[in-house]
Amino acid sequence: MAKAKKAAKKAAPKKATKKAAPKKATAKKAAPKKAASKRKPNAAFMKALTPSTTLAAIVGASALPRTEVVKKLWAYIKKNNLQDSKNRRNINADDKLKPIFGKATVSMFEMTKLVSKHLK
Repeated sequence: MAKAKKAAKKAAPKKATKKAAPKKATAKKAAPKKAASKRKPNAAFMKALTPSTTLAAIVGASALPRTEVVKKLWAYIKKNNLQDSKNRRNINADDKLKPIFGKATVSMFEMTKLVSKHLK
C-alpha cells in the first residue's frame, strides 16, 4: 500500500510553471546622427615654422607647417635612396642631413625629434 501511494505521487502531473512572457520590443527613438564632417587639423601642427639654413637646403626657405617639413624630408630621403636596405626604419644621413641629425644613422622616429630643433 505504501508503494502504491509513492507510485501515485510520482505519476501525478507537475504544475506547469509560468514562463516569462516575451517582452514587447519597445520602440526606441534613434539618436539623430551627426552630419559626417571632416576632422579639423590640429592648429599646432598647421602653424608655419621657419626652417634653419641647414634644413632650408633640403625643404626650402619658406615657412612650412611641421607636417609638410617631414613630408619633404621623406621625399628627399626616398629620392636619394637614403633608407637603410636591411632595416627600413633607419635613415643613412648624407652630407646635407648630417648637420641636421648630428650622426650618420638615425631611426625614423628619432628623425622628427631632431628636425624639430631646426624649426622656429
